[in-house]
Amino acid sequence: MSKSSRLPGFYDLSTEARVAQVVEWAGLDETERAMLAGPGLTVDRAEQMIENVVGTHALPLGIAVNFLINGRDYLIPMAIEEPSVVAAASFMARIVRDAGGFEASSTDPVMIGQIQVLDMPDLWAARFNLLRHKQRLLDLANQAHPVSVSLQGGARDIEVRVFSETPVGPMLVVHLLFDTRDAMGANAINTAAEALAPVVEEISGGRVHLRILSNLADRRLARAKCVIPPRLLAFGEYSGEQVVRGIVEAGAFAALDPYRAATHNKGIMNGIDAVALACGQDWRAIEAGAHAYAARDGRYTALSTWTQDRDGNLVGTLELPLAVGTVGGATRVHPGAQVALKILGVQTARELAEVMAAVGLAQNLGALRALSTEGIQRGHMTLHARQVALAAGATGEQVAVVVARLVAEGKIRLDRAREILAEITAKG
Repeated sequence: MSKSSRLPGFYDLSTEARVAQVVEWAGLDETERAMLAGPGLTVDRAEQMIENVVGTHALPLGIAVNFLINGRDYLIPMAIEEPSVVAAASFMARIVRDAGGFEASSTDPVMIGQIQVLDMPDLWAARFNLLRHKQRLLDLANQAHPVSVSLQGGARDIEVRVFSETPVGPMLVVHLLFDTRDAMGANAINTAAEALAPVVEEISGGRVHLRILSNLADRRLARAKCVIPPRLLAFGEYSGEQVVRGIVEAGAFAALDPYRAATHNKGIMNGIDAVALACGQDWRAIEAGAHAYAARDGRYTALSTWTQDRDGNLVGTLELPLAVGTVGGATRVHPGAQVALKILGVQTARELAEVMAAVGLAQNLGALRALSTEGIQRGHMTLHARQVALAAGATGEQVAVVVARLVAEGKIRLDRAREILAEITAKG
């Protein structure tokens, strides 16, 4: 019997009951179950991962439910401190689920290694010679990483970019396109680029300087799409047609204006980064690539598009680079990341990227729906009030009382939370 990520009432369950459902879903053993309740990372293991370790730092780990992507159900682990993100992703996934779910696709996991070449006697002749020796360079790159080749990955192409005038003189930049399969691929790319450096110098007659991967992984794209009938978007006083129009108008604003696009894209990355953190991915590389891609045409713009089709349906699409891996890096050494990947149940890096793109699109939809109707603060208010109450020192049953007062007054402030807490304490 197939599993369903549609879990009505999941939010209302106790933490223990939610854990029990996730354990059953993913088939976690007792050790893996314990990872959900603990930090997921011991100090001893942390000591082996980075320098100058003094402890570990935990974030809330939530599960987004209701996701149906390419006809398959997923429970989505998300590590994030910001309220409303997991709830919004789950709610939007439920709406999209009723419309048939998300469609997602991706390109081959091809990363780019860059080799900077300076001090050439003849710039264009150097470019010609490098391209003439393309196969030699590809073979050498494959020799540097035979594991990738054995998995049907490896070097795919050589490109040479010409910069005739720079502050340091004429420059060539050699691009090695390398399929890293299920690895994020930074180590493989850097190793291959280092191996090519002396041969590039020999062929070009120049001097190689930097040899490093690019985090603008624009050959490694993930895409997600949803099509939603207006009737599924109606709520309260807002008709489905109003919601569709509002989201399309909000999307047009983000496409036009970089000030709005930055916040629009931040909402997308709220979802993507949370999955990346939970699954031990290099979220800084993902962020760098996403924002560089948003500015690839010389102007920063929205990563997603929202339109209305001939039948009046809302159509959302998202495309961005996602250099992620299911082997190597933190995914191999961080026990918590291993458990998160097991819950997610992805088999390849491409599948992981597709899931993350769908989560990003769901998060974007949630933000735009709120912004274009009742405003972002209304749905966010109670969750934010809970954080303020906790920061004020409320514990146990006090939290609910302080939150209710803050929301009713519309004053979600730390000073007011402290005043309310003092009143409660004084009453005994």
